[in-house]
Amino acid sequence: MADYHFVYKDVEGASTQWDDIQRRLGNLPPKPEPFKPPPFAPKVEADEQPKSKEWLDAREPEELEELEDELDDDRFLEQYRKMRLAELREAAKAARFGSIVPITGSDFVREVSQAPSDVWVVVFLYKDGIPECGLLQNCLEELTTRYPATKFVKIISTDCIPNYPDRNVPTILVYNNSAVKGTYVGLQKFGGKRCTPESVALALCQSDPVLNDGHGGSDSSRDNVIEGVRRKFIEKVVAQHEEREEEDSD
Repeated sequence: MADYHFVYKDVEGASTQWDDIQRRLGNLPPKPEPFKPPPFAPKVEADEQPKSKEWLDAREPEELEELEDELDDDRFLEQYRKMRLAELREAAKAARFGSIVPITGSDFVREVSQAPSDVWVVVFLYKDGIPECGLLQNCLEELTTRYPATKFVKIISTDCIPNYPDRNVPTILVYNNSAVKGTYVGLQKFGGKRCTPESVALALCQSDPVLNDGHGGSDSSRDNVIEGVRRKFIEKVVAQHEEREEEDSD
């Protein structure tokens, strides 16, 4: 009767003491590493990928509000949303003016002399029916939209200064910290009857950072004003040149 020999196998990767001795003697090959399955990683859809800062920068506040529930797993979304909203609030705070406010003599102290020390106030003295006043007002109205952190007010000249001569209007007074920082009588400093918003901006910023767009400090803002004026001037020259070329071609 044949002998039956049974080979007992242990759990995969286990080793007996005898096997260990045989391996040390070189009679058995090295023990293979036990099989380990790769760690489970659920598939992430493209829409569920964490959003980059550049992607979030392009979103509006309303979109960020809607995405908040969908992107709860994106840990920095809430922090970034708060930072973005804070930036928008700061920008809105800086852009607190943006138009020429008409005032009367009784408003002058409150609106001009008592303005915050960090606010520059441009006071436009005018009289209705004087063409030069209308020309300068058009320039100032454009500047108010470019530099909303600067306060612009207008007042009838004789309401501001009794018996102020009509020959002196238009006049611009620049105030800061309750003091007059500049006086411009007539249009000469602005280029005469050919004055433009750019020439007015350059004149106002010659010695002080009067015009403020609400971004950065006063010195850098002044540099930005001058650079922006130069850029606008070049754009106008190019546009006029292209218009003349189109007229010539017609």
